[in-house]
Amino acid sequence: MIVVDPTSPRAAGTQDLLEMSHALMLSLFSPESCHFLDLDALEADNIHLFAAREGKETLGTGALAIKDAYGEVKSMFTLEAARGKGVAAALLRQIEDTARELNLPALKLETGDTLHAAHRLYERHGFAFCGPFADYKDIPESLFMEKILDDAQ
Repeated sequence: MIVVDPTSPRAAGTQDLLEMSHALMLSLFSPESCHFLDLDALEADNIHLFAAREGKETLGTGALAIKDAYGEVKSMFTLEAARGKGVAAALLRQIEDTARELNLPALKLETGDTLHAAHRLYERHGFAFCGPFADYKDIPESLFMEKILDDAQ
């Protein structure tokens, strides 16, 4: 059974996955297009970081960054061997639940243009493509999505 709990970016298993994620993003995209948060940034007060585990094995990570008028999905990553098992969906549900508990009106995210499985995951969970937000630039390697949380007040 997959369990999702709050974690520290430096926790055993979590740090390894975050470092794998960062390395993968840097191998796929130009450095200017990589908007991941480093370990120090993931320890900020406005970040809620979660790990998905099965037993003692950490299978995935995901974070909610609290912004002024929305929440941003960050640090979504699933161990390759665990893909297709519902890990990312469980993390995304936890992120959305947390955003709703905090009465955030929307969730937004930036993702890579070639990460088609991620696009499908987000669309299944009610996200729609939108334009750039915050300080993001409109560049070909980045796509932007949002989900309005209707019942968040």
